[in-house]
Amino acid sequence: MNTLKDRILYEDNHLIIVNKLGGELVQGDITGDETLGDLVKDYLKKTYNKQGNVYLGIPHRLDRPTSGLVIFAKTEKALVRLNALFKTNTVKKTYWAIVDKVPNEPEGTLIHSIIRDTKANKSVALPVESKRGKLAKLDYKLIAASKTYYLLEVLLHTGRHHQIRAQFAAIGLHIKGDLKYGFPRSNPDGGICLHARSITFEHPVRKEEITVVADPPSDNLWTAFLNQI
Repeated sequence: MNTLKDRILYEDNHLIIVNKLGGELVQGDITGDETLGDLVKDYLKKTYNKQGNVYLGIPHRLDRPTSGLVIFAKTEKALVRLNALFKTNTVKKTYWAIVDKVPNEPEGTLIHSIIRDTKANKSVALPVESKRGKLAKLDYKLIAASKTYYLLEVLLHTGRHHQIRAQFAAIGLHIKGDLKYGFPRSNPDGGICLHARSITFEHPVRKEEITVVADPPSDNLWTAFLNQI
């Protein structure tokens, strides 16, 4: 996946869905680094010979070190409707995570209260009984294993800041490469082994259900797990 065009998984008049690289920004921040949004705008401008500013709406984001599916809206109508879908949690989002320990149960549900520390850009998952913060819920399932690492499939029911990373850390699991949440070493590319694998939602204009799947990064560990599934 050397060019943006190679990473486009779906495109029509209203949407463009791209497989984000780990370490890539979705939207600009204080670093001033080039973003995936910049690349998509440049692609649209050149491909369709658009003049002036190119419209691009961002209904959701992934953390910078996370890879996988990102939806962009090419029209304002699509953005407004996608925003509503994400707000009501009617978008089905599945992630893959490579962690350092096997969970106590091979599959289960995690429910916590999430508190966000904006200064540290980090979240903490507390027992839900504390009634502090915002409710966070996910389902996980162990789907592959090696001698050292374990691949979990995660279905998000809520979309909290750093939710998967914080909830896994709360039960003693650490995502490979995720220094912020307790893994001891970084990955060579600066990303973490958390990947937005698939997304299912109602098309904001055509009203039909769409499912899009993104391949994980093509390194040896991800490839070895893919070969098990």
